[in-house]
Amino acid sequence: MNNQELKKKYIQIAQLYYEQNMTQNEIAQKTGINRTSISRILKKIREDGIVKITINYDLKDLSLAEQLEKRFHLKKAIVVPVEQDQSAQVKLTAIGQATAQFLNSILEDNDVIGFSWGSSLASVVEALEPTATRKNIFCVPMVGGPAGKLESRYHVNTICFQAAEKLKGRSLMIDVPAIVEKPSMKEDFVQTLYYKEIANMWKHISIALFGIGSINSTGQSTWNAFYSESAVEKFKAEKVAGDICSRFYDIHGQIVQTHLTDRTLSVPLEFLKTARYSIGVAESKDKLPGILGALNGGHLNTLITTDETALGLLAADQS
Repeated sequence: MNNQELKKKYIQIAQLYYEQNMTQNEIAQKTGINRTSISRILKKIREDGIVKITINYDLKDLSLAEQLEKRFHLKKAIVVPVEQDQSAQVKLTAIGQATAQFLNSILEDNDVIGFSWGSSLASVVEALEPTATRKNIFCVPMVGGPAGKLESRYHVNTICFQAAEKLKGRSLMIDVPAIVEKPSMKEDFVQTLYYKEIANMWKHISIALFGIGSINSTGQSTWNAFYSESAVEKFKAEKVAGDICSRFYDIHGQIVQTHLTDRTLSVPLEFLKTARYSIGVAESKDKLPGILGALNGGHLNTLITTDETALGLLAADQS
């Protein structure tokens, strides 16, 4: 049996098992393949991506989601149930899948989607299923690149490009750093036609999708990789609670003018408030100050998080 015939056989078995709900014994009788081989084939077709299992996270903990929506005046909250002892990667994958499903459900023709950088956004794009159901989708980075070391899959250009590929849309790349060395360099970049094109796209963002940084998550390599340990120490002195796209705010959501403000190249936070959906994707106890500050400041109208983080937000808000 050649590879093409083998693949057809695998697809047949997948259809019998997942679409027609036949048991492995019934499939063995129908195909003439022994029961043990059927079990092995079902495992292999998942490993090879012939079948992908997704969980409908819209069947969420409604009570927690509704509490978040009411308390923080959100347009939408999605709360993903997780076990406390699950690894960070499992939780990241879960909220990535939930966000990808939600994004697909709200997409409209001609949408301009703004992306930030980071592991949360990378997990969203990894979970996106290729689709061409919407026309003229444009993916644009909302923040410049890192000055320090950062895994390429977390870079905003990588995230935008991969999202555009899956959504059959177009994307822009940003070839300037988020934090430049001195204010005069920022002024030079701002005057370029290239930067003006990106800044103009920011005004037309209809869906903003971003991770949320937090002062308590400084032990995580991605935050320190994007900024620096010395910068983080200054953030603490400046009463920073968190950031979105390198725009910093305190626990009340008020914008903080930090030592980096006059060297920062990223979307102004007020642009997020004009988007149809401004979606914050974040979870973990370490990120509670950053998420709470973002909510208090109204910098997002949609939050996608885990149940343990949701409980933490509601408890912290009442303390």
